[in-house]
Amino acid sequence: MLRRMFVMATFGTYAALAACATIVHNGPRAISVASSPTGAKVSVYDRSNVLVQTNTTPFVAQLNTKYRYFKGQTYRLVFELPGHANAEVRLDSSLSRWYFGNIVFGGLIGMLIVDPLTGAMYNLTPEKIEQPLSATQAQVIRVGKGLLVVLASQTTVHEREQMVRVN
Repeated sequence: MLRRMFVMATFGTYAALAACATIVHNGPRAISVASSPTGAKVSVYDRSNVLVQTNTTPFVAQLNTKYRYFKGQTYRLVFELPGHANAEVRLDSSLSRWYFGNIVFGGLIGMLIVDPLTGAMYNLTPEKIEQPLSATQAQVIRVGKGLLVVLASQTTVHEREQMVRVN
């Protein structure tokens, strides 16, 4: 009798923890999006370059982490504000630490089926975006005269195509 209860308790624990990441954080992730100055229009594009949503800063975007089976979603956020340079930020997916909880508890069902199908095995980073938009940068770009030094991560694909190597 005691052995039977032990087996039932073990099986119940196994079933409950079979999909650790799904239990801990299922569904879309909340990504805080802000700009300085506020009021920028933000267009969110997914991995397939499909427009997912458009909003005005500040806002919280609810974004899915799943793209396909065992493939996380990535997003590109384009910030636009009149009189300021456009900016682009990339959201990448990475494996959640909770996904590996399936190994500890022997949850092959959670590891190979549940978490990959729900997308719960992924997190999106960064979780909080605070994008500065520069007015002086926009003026130099608009006029086309002068030297502008920026980080490559702060430029759009179009701006990168127009860059001129200095050295």
